[in-house]
Amino acid sequence: MSGRLEGKVALISGGASGLGEAQAVLYAREGAKVLIGDLQEALGAAVVAKITDACGEAAFTRLDVTDLGSWQAAVALTVATFGKLTTLVNNAGIFHPGGIQAETPQGWDRMVAVNQTGVFYGMKAGAPELAKAGKGAAIVNISSLYGLIGSPDAISYHASKAAVRVMGKGAALEFVKQGVRVNTIFPGQIRTPILGDITPEQDAAIKASIPMGEVGDPMDIAHASLFLASDEARYITGAELWVDGGWYAGC
Repeated sequence: MSGRLEGKVALISGGASGLGEAQAVLYAREGAKVLIGDLQEALGAAVVAKITDACGEAAFTRLDVTDLGSWQAAVALTVATFGKLTTLVNNAGIFHPGGIQAETPQGWDRMVAVNQTGVFYGMKAGAPELAKAGKGAAIVNISSLYGLIGSPDAISYHASKAAVRVMGKGAALEFVKQGVRVNTIFPGQIRTPILGDITPEQDAAIKASIPMGEVGDPMDIAHASLFLASDEARYITGAELWVDGGWYAGC
């Protein structure tokens, strides 16, 4: 442990698997106390066990990011458990395919509720406690490269992730005088459950579209998040960090 997040207390939504799990584990390894918020209770408990077995500090709470009250309860529990909240990671997200004609109103509403409104609620609920922490507090929002570029078969996902991009900029300007930094990460193709089961042919096609020739690992996102949450990024707010193997460079 090098202690890059020593003294930090982080609430990570969607922390029970995928990108959230990687961030929770790395944050704890670097000295942060971590509250994992997720609907996946068994997986969340397993991540907590992984962290505590490695002598880190972590706890779990059931968090429905589409419910402001659930967010407020998670923030309150973080403070009650660890004494403060210095870091919020809006990581929870879902994906399903569908262009304008194929997407349903119900699918659209669900995608927006989780990916966009969930980020809004997280920042709204977390902001007062982050402001109390003052200088050194940070919000890291996880968008997607699909928040920057288009495709013909993911209209609601594009819309929700693009919204996260500009919400982060607005929040950065709103909270800067309170000492709270807000930055956004845009993952490319990362090997997580959200990628789903793909054939070898699909895997090869994905890799061929990435300049670095490989799909990313969740820890690639976790290391970027760690930097933005740490005091090393003290002069960075409202920024966008693409972690995509060079994909966006060609767009």
